[in-house]
Amino acid sequence: MNTSEPSRQPSPDPAERDAFFPSPYSLSQFTSATTDLSGADYPDARRDGRWKVLMIAADERYLPTANGHLFSTGNHPVETLLPMYHLHKAGFEIDVATQSGNPVKFEWWAFPREDREIGSLYERYEPRFRQPLHLDDVAAALDASSDYAAVFIPGGHGALIGLPESRAVKATLQWAMDNQRHIITLCHGPAALLAAGVDEADGGSLFRGHRICAFPDAMDRQTPDIGYMPGQLPWFFGERLAQQGVQIVNEGIDGSVMQDRLLLTGDSPLAGNALGKLAARTLLDALATR
Repeated sequence: MNTSEPSRQPSPDPAERDAFFPSPYSLSQFTSATTDLSGADYPDARRDGRWKVLMIAADERYLPTANGHLFSTGNHPVETLLPMYHLHKAGFEIDVATQSGNPVKFEWWAFPREDREIGSLYERYEPRFRQPLHLDDVAAALDASSDYAAVFIPGGHGALIGLPESRAVKATLQWAMDNQRHIITLCHGPAALLAAGVDEADGGSLFRGHRICAFPDAMDRQTPDIGYMPGQLPWFFGERLAQQGVQIVNEGIDGSVMQDRLLLTGDSPLAGNALGKLAARTLLDALATR
């Protein structure tokens, strides 16, 4: 036994009974104090303030696992802020909305604390994270003239809580597809695509036939072994997406991203920078004449 290895036991969250953060070992393997922000140069960045991006963020902290323990989660900071960084650099302001209108929850243990540019971006948007829009209100006002170029759903296990069952998320995704607006998401964020099947007897057809990158179910099944989560998930979003005709193409995580029609997706935190570049470039090109 290697006594110098960090503990693989999940760390108790003192704010809630029977709730846990990831183990020190898993954090040593899957988090970093810095990020890759390369390629964020956009000479053709929007400067007219015409187009924005709507971010749908997690507003719940505790995810129940199959053994009854709670995983202390939220949106992953890297999977949120790296795509935001590129979109912001490309000239797109970002509106933040949550289902309840309550503050955005972050997996603060994964914040890249030595990355000054990401820290500055967080501070710029912190008022919007603290006082987001109510998604019901945003969804009700969407129409063909709305000034959102894309919908962005960050990763983090917080995306599994409420978003897959949300009628407001469904309405927003339907609006995006009907009006040729892009949908950007990564890691566990694609779980929100399940909302397309709410109230649909056949699970819905909005994304049927689409291919995406996302965090694989097989890896989610392995994370309790290293204490990343305090128990197994009670359900797996990849299985449910497959039932709706959506295929996750990656078996592991290596930072892969892909585009299938209006869907721009990435596999994990490793894909944050690449997805940001793909999203920024795609939106700038799509709106070049608008």
